[in-house]
Amino acid sequence: MKTQPIGSSALLSTRLAYGCMRLPTGKDRDSRSEAAAAVMSAFEAGFTLFDHADIYGHGGCEQVFGDILKETSSIRREAYLIATKCGIRFADDPPGAPHRYDFSKKHIIWSCEQSLKRLSVETIDIYQLHRPDLLMNPDEVAEAFSSLKQAGKVRFFGVSNFSPSFTACLQSSLDEPLVVNQVEIHPGRLDCFYDGTLDQCIAREMTPLSWSPLGGGWLGSGGKVPDLHPRRDCLIEIQQTLDQLSRRYEVTRTVLALAWLLKHPSGIIPIIGSCNPDHIRESAAATEVKMGREDWYSILNSARGAPLP
Repeated sequence: MKTQPIGSSALLSTRLAYGCMRLPTGKDRDSRSEAAAAVMSAFEAGFTLFDHADIYGHGGCEQVFGDILKETSSIRREAYLIATKCGIRFADDPPGAPHRYDFSKKHIIWSCEQSLKRLSVETIDIYQLHRPDLLMNPDEVAEAFSSLKQAGKVRFFGVSNFSPSFTACLQSSLDEPLVVNQVEIHPGRLDCFYDGTLDQCIAREMTPLSWSPLGGGWLGSGGKVPDLHPRRDCLIEIQQTLDQLSRRYEVTRTVLALAWLLKHPSGIIPIIGSCNPDHIRESAAATEVKMGREDWYSILNSARGAPLP
């Protein structure tokens, strides 16, 4: 699979990442076998960047991934990158507390140390703040990042679901650049193309990581638009455009939808979240598609649901 740099860092990643949010976390043999099959299929397809968060499976997804890699001696630690996130706290943690976000220095450092234990690694390659904490003190976050960096626990830092202004606010207190912003990007969610997020990524050499690049499945091969979706007609038109073009490119709809993201000059890395080994392998073909500008705009026009001005 083709590779690209991660932001302005020294990290090199494949053009697709594998998302571990849906890994089965059960302790029974079937769950562990399904999780191992998904992770190993991603490695076999060439993926080198693996996306996590401390809340996925309440820590279980990091744990099962760490267990799988501990049991797989043939895969060296330097052969893959781990990205994980912190900052979301569920209700009743501690008892009586509301669901909230927490970028306090204490919580960031504690969360990182717990992720390191579950993942069974000494260093996280990219550590991200998951969703904007409106009580964020940028200087306090900078202290937490500096402590983790100096301790060798994190190599680089990033954010997730941050607006351009929130990103700039945090960056103003940091000594080194943020290298990623993980946001929802796909033909059914065009916000990042118009709100300055992708412009900022280009200007600051940050890599956009696209979560849910297939819109939760409806953009993928065989995916269906929910009957009651408020934009159902527009989403069906997007599917029809993708289907028409995928026949010309001789690829699946999944592959073409991912290739549309890969075409953007910001260097979007779609995060593939399927646990189906066939779907994981299918997605890797997107890095070989050379999409023309005219076809890219045909998909955009369908996604807008209105002509360009």
